[in-house]
Amino acid sequence: MTADYAARLHTVLGRIRAAEQRFQRPPGAVRLLAVGKTQPAAAIAALAAAGQRDFGENYFQEALDKMTELATLELEWHFIGPIQANKTRGIAEHFAWVHSVDRLKIAERLSAQRPDHLPPLNVCLQVNIDREPTKHGLDEAELAEVAHAVATLPRLRLRGLMAIPAPAAAFAAQRRPFARLRKLRERLADTGLVLDTLSAGMSDDLEAAIAEGATLVRIGTALFGSRP
Repeated sequence: MTADYAARLHTVLGRIRAAEQRFQRPPGAVRLLAVGKTQPAAAIAALAAAGQRDFGENYFQEALDKMTELATLELEWHFIGPIQANKTRGIAEHFAWVHSVDRLKIAERLSAQRPDHLPPLNVCLQVNIDREPTKHGLDEAELAEVAHAVATLPRLRLRGLMAIPAPAAAFAAQRRPFARLRKLRERLADTGLVLDTLSAGMSDDLEAAIAEGATLVRIGTALFGSRP
């Protein structure tokens, strides 16, 4: 099983490095986050054995179970799913990153509940880049106000923006929402915020995301295969 995961990891990293070169990004500019939603802990362990260290999870209890089972491995855990207010304490206590902050109240709870002995929690603001009614995320109009408020909260470090665009088949169509996300980060930078992360791109559109400045791609299917 480990050999299969090693081959998939090699293929995905090859896609990332090829996209970096094609779109004139510095080598190593894009970080790979392996998304283990619904995958068993054994699959996480197999991918870790192949060299992967950053893992993303969508559901808190599922993630906590995997963290407990894999506690001897040196892994960095990212929370990337919708955040319920009653789950913020557990997320603040167990994760290094949160990509899916979609309202100020959630950021304030994460800040208040982050243990003092841990480093500041790295957070990204999720933007509803295509304004889809079924998706979580901030509207572009409210982004600047929320971003500046989050940047002042203790125990958090605002790193950047995250988005999950609507699926598109054509490469040019895939690029457009990622381009809007990049421009939003640039506008925030012009107001004085230092943001180094664009969490964007998945198995089917990572090249388009990298073309528009993604620094972290969230990959599930291409690494683990179809979900159980």
